[in-house]
Amino acid sequence: MKKFDTQKYYDLAMHLTQELCKIPAPSGLEDARAEYIKNYLHKIGYANAYIDSAKNVIWDLKGNTDDYVLFMAHTDTVFPDLQPLPYIDDGEIIRCPGVCDDTVCVAIILAYCQYLKDINYKPNQSILFSANACEEGLGDLKGVKQIYKDFANKIPLMFTLDGGYNHIVNKSVGSHRYKISVKTQGGHSYGAFGRLNAIQVLASIVENIYQIEVPKKEGSKTTYNVGTISGGTSVNTIAQCAEMLCEYRSDDNDCLNIMQEKFSQIFEKAKEQFANAEIEITLVGNRPAMGKVDKEKLDKISKLVMDIQSKNTGGEVKASSGSTDCNIPHSLGLPAICVGVYKGAGVHTREEYLEKDSVKIGVNILNDLFMEISK
Repeated sequence: MKKFDTQKYYDLAMHLTQELCKIPAPSGLEDARAEYIKNYLHKIGYANAYIDSAKNVIWDLKGNTDDYVLFMAHTDTVFPDLQPLPYIDDGEIIRCPGVCDDTVCVAIILAYCQYLKDINYKPNQSILFSANACEEGLGDLKGVKQIYKDFANKIPLMFTLDGGYNHIVNKSVGSHRYKISVKTQGGHSYGAFGRLNAIQVLASIVENIYQIEVPKKEGSKTTYNVGTISGGTSVNTIAQCAEMLCEYRSDDNDCLNIMQEKFSQIFEKAKEQFANAEIEITLVGNRPAMGKVDKEKLDKISKLVMDIQSKNTGGEVKASSGSTDCNIPHSLGLPAICVGVYKGAGVHTREEYLEKDSVKIGVNILNDLFMEISK
């Protein structure tokens, strides 16, 4: 087999990173990126590439097996911008919101797929690829959920590229996310003083949430958060409408269930206490936690990935829990690993940046892993 040309496919990955960064892709609005990716794949010879109902780009490399190993990276970013985000390349570092998470990972997969065409690679293990949608925030893993629905019982193993190359995620953190909307009569802050204020109602709910004692279970972690609050009209108006987003998370299903009960009690208490207010509770995010994945299989594949990362980086690699596209296969009892392939910082901030040379290591990590899995 022709030796893998790291520089060639690194250069291609960097070109594709820049092209993709030019295309805004908030969760649920990945259409333009998906179309670019599909057209690129058609151009390099993947005629079977298509966009599914969840805005995932799907393509495969058929081998001798009926089932698939899935390799994927997500196209969406956390940023709501519908105009191109600022992109600065100083030769060593690329600064652009979303460049690390997860744009460069998509670019690495696309560049590697060019390599597979260049060498006319025929795998033994059939491979499914996806540039998937809706991984971030309230995208609620819509993309990967659709993939596992459409390919039910056909994906025994999955790898998603996401994060720094000094770590993997092999344990999933589940979460429930709620939008709390409150409506009251409102009125003038002086003339109607004493009427119920929608912000007051939310404040009471927030105070009770922050009195929760999270369940403590050995080897697990549970958290909660109120992320946003909005509403009201002016400083001299009793707020008629207000809403907030809140969540709780855990890497243990029993703890997740305990938190669900605690939040439900708080919501019911608010409805009783503020009977004159209209309080609407909407579940806007449901990410399942870790299911019963075969520990021996998961440990074996985790070691493989970590050994490959360590060989290429020369450093220590750590495993951690997290909320990623792996949540869905993990909840189904299937092994999956979130594989880090770059070095950068500032993820989920507008100061996000990527160290360009790290991508050379990333493309080699993918090559080593892919060749091991597909043989």
